[in-house]
Amino acid sequence: MVRRKSEKKKPPPFGMPKGIVLLATPEGWRHSVLTVEGGMLCGRLADVAVHADPHEARTAAAAMVAGLARDFHQADVEVTWDPPEEPWSWTGHVIPVARSDTRASDA
Repeated sequence: MVRRKSEKKKPPPFGMPKGIVLLATPEGWRHSVLTVEGGMLCGRLADVAVHADPHEARTAAAAMVAGLARDFHQADVEVTWDPPEEPWSWTGHVIPVARSDTRASDA
Protein backbone atom coordinates (compact mmCIF):
# COMPACT_ATOMS: atom_id res chain seq x y z
CA MET A 1 0.00 0.00 0.00
CA VAL A 2 1.30 3.43 -0.96
CA ARG A 3 0.71 6.25 1.44
CA ARG A 4 0.30 9.78 0.33
CA LYS A 5 2.60 12.26 1.86
CA SER A 6 0.49 14.55 3.99
CA GLU A 7 0.62 18.11 2.80
CA LYS A 8 0.76 20.83 5.40
CA LYS A 9 -1.34 23.84 4.59
CA LYS A 10 0.89 26.88 4.48
CA PRO A 11 -0.35 29.95 6.31
CA PRO A 12 -0.94 33.05 4.19
CA PRO A 13 2.13 35.25 3.73
CA PHE A 14 0.55 37.89 5.98
CA GLY A 15 -2.27 38.17 8.47
CA MET A 16 -5.88 39.19 8.08
CA PRO A 17 -6.16 42.97 7.48
CA LYS A 18 -7.77 45.00 10.27
CA GLY A 19 -6.88 48.56 9.30
CA ILE A 20 -5.21 50.74 6.70
CA VAL A 21 -3.43 54.09 6.69
CA LEU A 22 -3.32 55.98 3.40
CA LEU A 23 -0.90 58.87 2.86
CA ALA A 24 -0.56 61.34 0.00
CA THR A 25 3.14 61.99 -0.64
CA PRO A 26 4.95 63.92 -3.39
CA GLU A 27 6.04 60.53 -4.82
CA GLY A 28 2.53 59.05 -4.84
CA TRP A 29 -0.04 57.39 -2.61
CA ARG A 30 1.45 55.22 0.15
CA HIS A 31 -0.36 52.68 2.32
CA SER A 32 0.24 50.63 5.45
CA VAL A 33 -2.09 47.68 6.02
CA LEU A 34 -2.28 46.59 9.66
CA THR A 35 -3.08 42.94 10.43
CA VAL A 36 -4.95 41.24 13.26
CA GLU A 37 -1.73 39.45 14.26
CA GLY A 38 0.14 42.75 14.63
CA GLY A 39 1.96 42.74 11.29
CA MET A 40 2.16 45.50 8.73
CA LEU A 41 2.27 45.48 4.93
CA CYS A 42 3.49 48.75 3.43
CA GLY A 43 3.64 49.89 -0.16
CA ARG A 44 2.50 52.24 -2.88
CA LEU A 45 -0.75 52.34 -4.83
CA ALA A 46 0.88 51.71 -8.20
CA ASP A 47 -2.26 52.13 -10.32
CA VAL A 48 -3.19 55.52 -8.86
CA ALA A 49 -1.70 58.71 -10.30
CA VAL A 50 0.37 60.93 -7.98
CA HIS A 51 -2.11 63.81 -8.27
CA ALA A 52 -5.24 61.64 -8.17
CA ASP A 53 -8.26 62.73 -6.18
CA PRO A 54 -8.26 61.41 -2.57
CA HIS A 55 -11.59 59.64 -3.20
CA GLU A 56 -10.01 57.72 -6.09
CA ALA A 57 -7.05 56.72 -3.90
CA ARG A 58 -9.31 55.59 -1.03
CA THR A 59 -11.41 53.53 -3.46
CA ALA A 60 -8.30 51.86 -4.90
CA ALA A 61 -6.87 51.18 -1.42
CA ALA A 62 -10.16 49.64 -0.25
CA ALA A 63 -10.28 47.43 -3.35
CA MET A 64 -6.68 46.32 -2.73
CA VAL A 65 -7.43 45.37 0.90
CA ALA A 66 -10.62 43.54 -0.13
CA GLY A 67 -8.67 41.62 -2.77
CA LEU A 68 -5.96 40.61 -0.30
CA ALA A 69 -8.52 39.40 2.25
CA ARG A 70 -10.43 37.47 -0.41
CA ASP A 71 -7.40 35.94 -2.15
CA PHE A 72 -5.39 34.97 0.94
CA HIS A 73 -8.02 34.50 3.67
CA GLN A 74 -11.19 33.65 1.70
CA ALA A 75 -12.93 36.50 3.53
CA ASP A 76 -15.05 39.37 2.26
CA VAL A 77 -14.33 42.73 3.86
CA GLU A 78 -15.26 46.39 3.55
CA VAL A 79 -13.17 49.42 4.47
CA THR A 80 -14.77 52.31 6.34
CA TRP A 81 -12.80 55.55 6.44
CA ASP A 82 -12.52 57.88 9.41
CA PRO A 83 -12.80 61.62 8.74
CA PRO A 84 -9.29 62.88 7.95
CA GLU A 85 -7.39 64.64 10.73
CA GLU A 86 -4.89 65.93 8.18
CA PRO A 87 -5.66 66.80 4.54
CA TRP A 88 -3.10 64.24 3.30
CA SER A 89 -3.76 61.28 5.62
CA TRP A 90 -6.68 58.83 6.00
CA THR A 91 -7.29 55.92 8.36
CA GLY A 92 -9.59 53.05 7.49
CA HIS A 93 -11.06 50.14 9.44
CA VAL A 94 -11.41 46.73 7.78
CA ILE A 95 -14.72 45.10 8.63
CA PRO A 96 -15.62 41.50 7.73
CA VAL A 97 -18.91 41.15 5.86
CA ALA A 98 -21.11 38.12 5.29
CA ARG A 99 -20.00 36.22 2.24
CA SER A 100 -22.61 35.97 -0.48
CA ASP A 101 -21.96 32.86 -2.55
CA THR A 102 -23.87 33.45 -5.77
CA ARG A 103 -22.18 30.57 -7.58
CA ALA A 104 -24.49 28.03 -5.91
CA SER A 105 -27.60 29.95 -6.97
CA ASP A 106 -26.35 30.31 -10.57
CA ALA A 107 -26.33 26.55 -11.13
